[in-house]
Amino acid sequence: MYEFSKAVIDQSRSLYEINKQIYSMLRYGVNVQPETGRKKKTLMLIDWENPLNNDFAIAEEVTIKGLHKKRPDIVLYVNGIALGVLELKRSTVSVSEGIRQNLDNQKHIFIKPFFNTIQFVMAGNDIEGIAYGAIDTKEKYFLKWKEVSEEINKDHQYLLNLTKPIRNRAANYQYPLDRNVVELLNKERFIELLHDFIVFDRGQKKLCRPNQYFGVKAAQDFIRRKEGGIIWHTQGSGKSLTMVWLTKWIREFNDNARVLIITDREELDEQIEKVYKGVDEDIYRTKNGKDLLNKLNDTTPWLMCSLVHKFGGKEEIDDKDMDTYLNDLRSNIPTDYEAKGDIYVFVDECHRTQSGKLHQAMKQFLPEAQFIGFTGTPLLKTDKQTSLEVFGRYIHTYKFDEAVSDKVVLDLRYEARDIEQNITSEDKIDEWFELKTRGLTDFAKAELKQKWGTLKKVFSSKSRLEKVVLDIVMDMEKKERLQNGRGNALLVSDSIYNACRYFDLFQNAGLKHCAIITSFVPTHADIKLEESGEGYTEKLQRFEIYRRMLAAYFNEDPDSAIKKVEQFEKEVKKKFVEEPAQMKLLIVVNKLLTGFDAPPATFLYIDKKLRDHGLFQAVCRVNRLDGDDKEYGFIIDYMDLFKSLEKAFGDYTSEVFSGYEKSDIDGLLKDRLEKGKERLEEALEAIKALVEPVDPPKDTMAHIRYFCGKDTENPDELKDTEPRRISLYKLTISLMRAYANIADEMKEAGYSDKESEEIKADIKHFENLRKEIQLASGDYIDLKQYEPAMRHLIDSYIGAEESRMLANFDDLSLVELLIEKGKDAIEDIPKNIRDDKDAMAEAIENNLRRVIIEESPTNPMYYEKMSVLLDELIKLRKEQTLEYEKYLQKIIELSGKVKKPSSTKEYPESIDTDAKRALFDNLGKNESLAVELDNNIKTTKKDGWRDNIQKSKAVRIAIRKALKNHGITDDEEVHRIFDLVKNQREY
Repeated sequence: MYEFSKAVIDQSRSLYEINKQIYSMLRYGVNVQPETGRKKKTLMLIDWENPLNNDFAIAEEVTIKGLHKKRPDIVLYVNGIALGVLELKRSTVSVSEGIRQNLDNQKHIFIKPFFNTIQFVMAGNDIEGIAYGAIDTKEKYFLKWKEVSEEINKDHQYLLNLTKPIRNRAANYQYPLDRNVVELLNKERFIELLHDFIVFDRGQKKLCRPNQYFGVKAAQDFIRRKEGGIIWHTQGSGKSLTMVWLTKWIREFNDNARVLIITDREELDEQIEKVYKGVDEDIYRTKNGKDLLNKLNDTTPWLMCSLVHKFGGKEEIDDKDMDTYLNDLRSNIPTDYEAKGDIYVFVDECHRTQSGKLHQAMKQFLPEAQFIGFTGTPLLKTDKQTSLEVFGRYIHTYKFDEAVSDKVVLDLRYEARDIEQNITSEDKIDEWFELKTRGLTDFAKAELKQKWGTLKKVFSSKSRLEKVVLDIVMDMEKKERLQNGRGNALLVSDSIYNACRYFDLFQNAGLKHCAIITSFVPTHADIKLEESGEGYTEKLQRFEIYRRMLAAYFNEDPDSAIKKVEQFEKEVKKKFVEEPAQMKLLIVVNKLLTGFDAPPATFLYIDKKLRDHGLFQAVCRVNRLDGDDKEYGFIIDYMDLFKSLEKAFGDYTSEVFSGYEKSDIDGLLKDRLEKGKERLEEALEAIKALVEPVDPPKDTMAHIRYFCGKDTENPDELKDTEPRRISLYKLTISLMRAYANIADEMKEAGYSDKESEEIKADIKHFENLRKEIQLASGDYIDLKQYEPAMRHLIDSYIGAEESRMLANFDDLSLVELLIEKGKDAIEDIPKNIRDDKDAMAEAIENNLRRVIIEESPTNPMYYEKMSVLLDELIKLRKEQTLEYEKYLQKIIELSGKVKKPSSTKEYPESIDTDAKRALFDNLGKNESLAVELDNNIKTTKKDGWRDNIQKSKAVRIAIRKALKNHGITDDEEVHRIFDLVKNQREY
């Protein structure tokens, strides 16, 4: 066990590296040498084959020592090793709080080493159930468990039988939390999840989603029965890792197994190689048909991938490509050819028409192989029969609507735009501008008007392309995620030439952060004989625009820049994903619309005839999750692909999706305006329900007491009411987003002018309330980073005065503002609070209480005294023994003492720093001891001493020595002062 313990206490490497090593020891055992000269043995730490033979235990509120002690609510142990941690919250507190607590606990300053062995990081409450993730998992990627059910999985009889005992037991419980505990933490399933469904993927540890788990479980049954089939898991639901987990299981299930993965896209072939190598599986990429057959004829490698090459720069393979691939194989069969081992063939994107031909031919080379097809899109009606005959029935399906309801992908909002009719003349352009901006405040309209003036000069809007560009530029200024730099867009053009023209038009319109990504690689050969003296030909124009774009991007001579197309694409794609504000728009033709390394976006603008698979995969580019402010993916269709502008209603399962069975794509696209109205009404209902319990007369004071606590003397009330405040903030932001989405089209959405005004007034009221509560509680300082994005929404659609007023605070808290400006600071406070003396007093008291609680660890004795002084002031105010003006003067004085202890005259001259003051206050006001201790610490401490065992030991010894010199030998006292020293910023 020495090797294992050594890994567990290691602090020299990252949490990811240590956790990965420990997982490997848990999974494969630890090599031990019983005694010198004896052969090494593998000692298994967990009995994987007989799960119930392991020793399972749970412990509540385990005290974990770290730089700061922490007590996780529940720790799960298997054979004495901590493998799971669960933070529980009351049903009124969001599971997000528990997730954030777990993330904080993984930091250096808390209990990071505790997580070295942890495999499942969980948070839960009665209502939301359990959210689970691995170490270092960001909050947005935490997963929710969903068990199979008779209703959704009626076609998966094997899974229903397999899970029946768990489902029956879970059905006895009312709350989602209890059901999730039964489903996720059932002993046998928990051991299986640990053994078969954890992966370390290029620096990120990942656990499986329920659809991946059940997909693999269903496939295991097919493989045991030697039956092939198809796994259809919608785009974005983790198909590649499902492949990985199934491959790993096959390898252990069958010692003689070999797996071949066939793809038809270079990027996918590369991506599959990266995924497998990222999980330490060495996959061999075959070079051509001859190489593949030679490898199959040999006994190694056990894991291979092969690429069906496309010819002519196409995005999709066709019959000709498939024939070339198969002829290459047929013409290279070795004389003594016989495929070795038990071969399993995974065919990626098996929805392609050519997959039947591929399957038949591969059967000649691999007569005994078992074939499994994977697809992220539904099968076309015309191919369905062939595919199901070729590969076999569906092994497991996970359709788009399921993924949306499980919050694995986002819902899509569709809108067809008739660009031709709207913009036809200069008058029409102005009219269109008014129409597009009618939901905006005067302030926002004025700002846009200035930009609009310059745009009008640039564009005559005669050409259709110019109209599309104007429309998109307008969206860039108005749509929240495009405007605030958090989101981005893809524009699909119908040709490379038009993509280049689009790029030029966007540059002229001032949208500089955009680029073209197509299969075109400009070379001088393209333009030979093209200059005819009659102006630019299309080829010449294409070449020139590309040259200009590359030269501007690399800031170098066009002739050298033109050789860097590949580098350009890589960098631009990276920027698009990681820094959307620096690359807002990519103009594409075929590239980036398919394949799972295609970058996600928020808006997809379509100006090309797409249908079936091409359209399905393209719209799924905008359904990926990306933070709280991305609630939907938006599809803007300039081609009216569904003919919805001609019809009274939009049927988004017909026309260009007519190749699919209606039931396979139901719910994929939803009308933006119709759903926008639903969402606005739901958001209004939710926030009105939240404030319903506020006591009459429901004025500012009543709201402050409801959201911040009734008694400012009780420090716990501010904390206890925090969940309510968080709900208010989230619901207000959600309401504003819902409104902004249809503010320009309230009439079209079915609202009368009167209703529109009432809704706007409601939103203004709730935004002002949000700000008042943030101020009264002191929360607004913590929420600062979220405000820039909100600023745009508020200025554009609400124009709430309080919001603008609070912006004057800059980075100052209310307490700091009082110290700096004295009573004059009150003029900067929102009117509703300022005009109500009690509301004003309670806002200041809450803010002051918050500072005292936050600063207390740095000087407990001093802040305890400040807390008593604050209590006395509150008491005097409530008993009305202190007039308001006098009270304000006293509380401002107290604010100064709280924020700047140095301003008090209670300290000797030598006690001249915050750290010395803390030591002085907490060591019985012993001046010489405080000075000596301060000196000892400064001369002993080394860089990073808090995170290093040896360095912190040296500081502890220095403290012990100084205390001993003054007759203090109690160990508890050494610990207390050591903790105090750790909290000093100066040390």
